[in-house]
Amino acid sequence: MDVTYRDLMGRTVFITGGAAGIGRAMVERFAAQGARVAFVDIDEVGGADIAAKTGATFTACDVSDVNALQSIIANVGETQGVITVLVNNAAQDQRHDLDKVTPEYWRDRQAVNLDHAFFAAQAVRSQMQAAGGGSIINFGSTNWLVGGSGMIAYQTAKAAMHGLTKGLSREFGPDNIRVNCILPGWVMTERQKSLWLDKAGEKWLDERQALPGRVQPEDVAQMALFLGSFQASMCSGQFFIVDGGLT
Repeated sequence: MDVTYRDLMGRTVFITGGAAGIGRAMVERFAAQGARVAFVDIDEVGGADIAAKTGATFTACDVSDVNALQSIIANVGETQGVITVLVNNAAQDQRHDLDKVTPEYWRDRQAVNLDHAFFAAQAVRSQMQAAGGGSIINFGSTNWLVGGSGMIAYQTAKAAMHGLTKGLSREFGPDNIRVNCILPGWVMTERQKSLWLDKAGEKWLDERQALPGRVQPEDVAQMALFLGSFQASMCSGQFFIVDGGLT
């Protein structure tokens, strides 16, 4: 059952990677709360589609271009009201052969999965200070906790989100800016189902997940709503796992 967070109504929420999967679910859920939602994604078609359905504002952006990302954040603050909730969701769990990873590929994976989160937080800080506080929600992953394979660059970036979250929570805390991190488990997005969920994967989940069923994008979005709202007013520097009891 959906929960209503009245304090989210009218607030400006900025989400990276909002065109599909967990990001799309968060755009939908924050918009349904009455928030003014702005989001970016590299997928122009998917972004335009969800924007039309929710009334959210979409801007096409490759988040590895941090200058463009910071410019969009500034523009949203000027045109839609100061951003008081930032969701650093954008990521890409591309599989790769460890022996074929080059320095250039490694840096690209960190740019896609980690670097933008810091620069988005840096850009939004002054807006949240002006508003008297805010909430930054980073996205980690349980993949590195359970020892997955074939994506070490992604795992490294997601593990680093722990350090980024802790560090930012201390740096931004005096301004009443909360910084937390969500760690999703194996979430049943269309990408996951089409590329990697097979009978062996279903069996693996059945054997390891404590709860029956499967984690859906909406389950993760509900945690983001809570952390963005004033109901989580004394939560900062913390890590919230949504994985059905997998870890």
